Amino acid sequence: MKRKILHIHPQDNLIVALRDLEAGETAQLEQTAYTVCERIPGKHKFAAADLAPGDLLRMYGVPVGRATRPIPAGARITQENTEHYAEPIDPQRLPAAPAWAPPDVSRFAGRSFMGYRRRDGRTGTQNLWLVIPLVFCENRNLQVMRSHLEETLGFGRPKAYSLDLQQLIAMRRAGASAEELLEADILREGASAQPERVFPHVDGIRFLTHEGGCGGTRQDSAALCRLLAAYLAHPNVAGGTILSLGCQHAQQELLREALDALDPGFDKPLYWLEQQRSRSERQLIADAVKMTFAGLAQANEWRRAPAPLSGISLGLKCGGSDGFSGITANPALGYAADLLAVLGGQTLLAEFPELHGVEAGLAARCVHPEDARRFLDLMDRYGRQALAAGSGFHANPSPGNIRDGLITDAMKSAGAARKGGTSPITGVLDYTEQAQRPGLHLLCTPGNDVEATTGMAGSGANVIVFTTGLGTPTGNAVAPTLKVSTNSDLARRMADLIDFDAGGMISGEATLAETGEALLELVIRTAGGDFTPAAVRLGQDDFIPWKRGVSL
Repeated sequence: MKRKILHIHPQDNLIVALRDLEAGETAQLEQTAYTVCERIPGKHKFAAADLAPGDLLRMYGVPVGRATRPIPAGARITQENTEHYAEPIDPQRLPAAPAWAPPDVSRFAGRSFMGYRRRDGRTGTQNLWLVIPLVFCENRNLQVMRSHLEETLGFGRPKAYSLDLQQLIAMRRAGASAEELLEADILREGASAQPERVFPHVDGIRFLTHEGGCGGTRQDSAALCRLLAAYLAHPNVAGGTILSLGCQHAQQELLREALDALDPGFDKPLYWLEQQRSRSERQLIADAVKMTFAGLAQANEWRRAPAPLSGISLGLKCGGSDGFSGITANPALGYAADLLAVLGGQTLLAEFPELHGVEAGLAARCVHPEDARRFLDLMDRYGRQALAAGSGFHANPSPGNIRDGLITDAMKSAGAARKGGTSPITGVLDYTEQAQRPGLHLLCTPGNDVEATTGMAGSGANVIVFTTGLGTPTGNAVAPTLKVSTNSDLARRMADLIDFDAGGMISGEATLAETGEALLELVIRTAGGDFTPAAVRLGQDDFIPWKRGVSL
C-alpha cells in the first residue's frame, strides 16, 4: 500500500488512516506532512489541526461530530473526545443541489440481460415459487414441507464441505473428554453434487417464515399483509402457496385486499389453505405439497428473454460497516447506481437512521419538491418515535462500527449515503411502496440489515448489492444479493461470503470509475442468471418484516 492516509474533502478537518500509524509517525499527503501524537489504528481518523471543545468535526465535507474536549492535531477521534452532531435542517432553506454530471455509459449502451418479462411490465431476475404463512403458527408446517420438497425436487444447495459427526460419536463412545471433543478436526472439504432439478426453469422455492400475523396490533398484521402481497407481486416470483391457521389477525381477506390494492390485475397462480378447516395436519401438508408441485409446473413454463438494463431495480445496502465503507465499496456502488440511473434503471437507497445528518443534501437532490418534503417528514417522524422510546438515531452505530472507526451516527451516515451516488432523486417511498419511476429512490426502512433488505425487495428491488467491511452472512429471500467487501483482507478471509472486492481503491490499484463499472457488470451477470451470488449458493434467504416500532 503506497498511501498511509487520506483527506477526503477539502473542507474536512479529519484525516483517515489507511493503515496502522504509530505514535510519532509522519505521513505525507501532497504538500502537507501530518505527525500523529498517538497510535491510530487503520480505518480510524485523527485531527488535522487542533480542535477546541464545541468545534465541529468535518468529513466528506459535512459535520460528523462535535469535540467535547481539546483534541490536539494528530490525536485519534474517539467516543471519549467526540459526540454526535447533525446539522440542523431548515426545510425552507435547503442547499442548492450541485449540478449533476452523469457518468459515461457508452460501455453499457444497447446492453441487455436475460430476464423474466412479467405481464405487469416488470422484469424478474429469478423465477421463484413462494410458500407463505399468514401467521407464525404455520412456521412448523412450512419446515415440514421444506424437508419433503427441496431435496426431492432438486432445489437443495450443494454443500461445499461436510462435518464428520461419526468421528465425534466414535470418540465419545471411546470415552473422550469434552476438551478432546472440542479439539477434534471434523471439517471435510469437498463440494457435494448439484441435484438435478425436476423443474429446470424454476430457480427455487422460498419459505418465508416469520413471527407475525397475530398477537400484535392490527396495524402490524395489515402491514405484514402489505409486505406479503408485495413479495407475491414481485417480478422474481411466479406464484405462491399460502397457509393460514384460520383465527389469526392476518386473515386471507386482508392479504387479498392488499394484493388488489397493489396490483388490480394480479394474475399469478395462488393456492390457499386453512388448517382449521383441514381434516388433519397430515392432510393439510399433503394438500399443500400437491398444490405447490402443481404451481411449480406452472412456474416452469416461464423462460428468460432479453431485457434492457432499465429492467434492473437495484437495492443499495451496507452492513457490518467499517472505516473504509464510505471510501471504497459505498462510493463504488454509488457510481454503479449513477450508471444504472442514466440507463433508465431504478435504485433504492434505504436505511433512514443511516441518512441522519445528511438529510439536507439528499432533500436538495429531490427532483420533485413534494418528495423533499415527504422525505424530511418521514425522517422527522422516525426520529421522534426513536426518542419517545428512549433511544435515538445517535444510538445507531454498533460496537463493531465503533471499533472500526465509525464513531458517530453522522459519520456513519455520511459514508452510507455515498451508496446513492450523486444522481437526482426521483422518488421517496414509505415501507412497501413500489418504485414507479426510473432513477434513485429514498426508501424508509430501518438500518437493521435484514429488515432493510426485506423492505427493499418489498418495494421491487430485483437485485441487491450489500457492501460490508466486517463481513455479514445476509441475503434475501427473493432478490439475489451480492456482497462487496470494502477491503481486500476481508475478501480473502471471508471468500466464501464475498462476491466482489472493492479494496483496490485503497491500494490505488483501481479507480472509482473502474470499480463502479466492474460492479455494474457483475450486477448485470447476476440479473441474467450468469452469476450466482454466495448468499444464494449458501441459502441465506433472510426475511424479517419491520414492525413500525423503533428499530434502528
